[in-house]
Amino acid sequence: MELIEAIKIIAQRNKNMGANIQTEEAAKTALVMPFIQALGYDLFNPAEVIPEFVADVVDRKGEKIDYAIMKDNEPIMLIECKWNGGDLTQDHRAQLARYFMVVPARIGILTNGVEYEFYADLDESKQLDNKPFLKFNINDVNEVAIRELKKYSKGAFRIDTIIPAAEELKYTNEMKNYLADMLADPDEGFTRLLTKQVYDRKLTAPSLEKFKAITKKALTQFISDRVSDRLASALQEEKASTSVTSSGPTQETNMHENEKDNIVTTQEEIDAFNVIRAILCRCVPIERVAMRDTQSYCGIIFDDNNRLPICRLYFNSKGANIGIFDETKKETKYPFEAASELYKYSEQLLAVTKKYLNAKTEKIG
Repeated sequence: MELIEAIKIIAQRNKNMGANIQTEEAAKTALVMPFIQALGYDLFNPAEVIPEFVADVVDRKGEKIDYAIMKDNEPIMLIECKWNGGDLTQDHRAQLARYFMVVPARIGILTNGVEYEFYADLDESKQLDNKPFLKFNINDVNEVAIRELKKYSKGAFRIDTIIPAAEELKYTNEMKNYLADMLADPDEGFTRLLTKQVYDRKLTAPSLEKFKAITKKALTQFISDRVSDRLASALQEEKASTSVTSSGPTQETNMHENEKDNIVTTQEEIDAFNVIRAILCRCVPIERVAMRDTQSYCGIIFDDNNRLPICRLYFNSKGANIGIFDETKKETKYPFEAASELYKYSEQLLAVTKKYLNAKTEKIG
């Protein structure tokens, strides 16, 4: 069974049995053990998996790790489990860190069966890093996460390639998080860094405040332009492909073309669409977020399917509004003045898109 299919089954099990998983032991049995099996390890072979692995710490004899994944009689990964009804905390990380100091493994996993945090000793040898280099949630299956998880499977595990990849992933994620924060609210240091590239005069407090707004606008427009470029390239390729395979125009095609003649897609709509794509690329490829303009609104839909609406954009003389759909496909409208303000509604846009993505994933599974 493919790894992605196995993860889907575990996620569905958690959805169906969540009310009955009320203890740490239940979470291990129902969720964590199947996850270890999905990675290809034999739970019933102590040469591969040892439950309750002893890790005596100074002044703490009899300390035990929930699972140690073994290779050549040495532990290569430590897994510490918690109940899936609670969040993973710094106290839990500290517990894993104690074990990590005395066991010759370089990968530590902290999990509640739903969320998985992967740690290493990238900053200091035998000291668990303060931050995970990889986070994974079984309810948010995507190609990037699966590609990373495969590196820790039985047949693929190579510590000499995992550690450099983990280091790159850790700092890549931290930079992405920093850039996301700066996009939402640029701080003084970041504003000064960019302003120095274009402004030769001394930065006073008023000019710094002015450039903070300019920095935010420039970042938003830069992302929007890059998404526009990708969109234009994809549309050009699609158009070229269609022109090769299509036959002459039909009466129905001509009718659609006549309707489209009355629709004008404005730059405001394009800018807003690009921002929405930039938001949603965190969970789906941007090609799966499509735009269909009409005379009364500009619709943003999933997989180019009108029955899977994400939101609608309304531009008129009274201002601009975005109508976002919830799980029942009820539309709620929110006002905005500039396309960059749409980032305020990231959570709602991601929620409806993930709903469609998960529904399709379950259908495929």
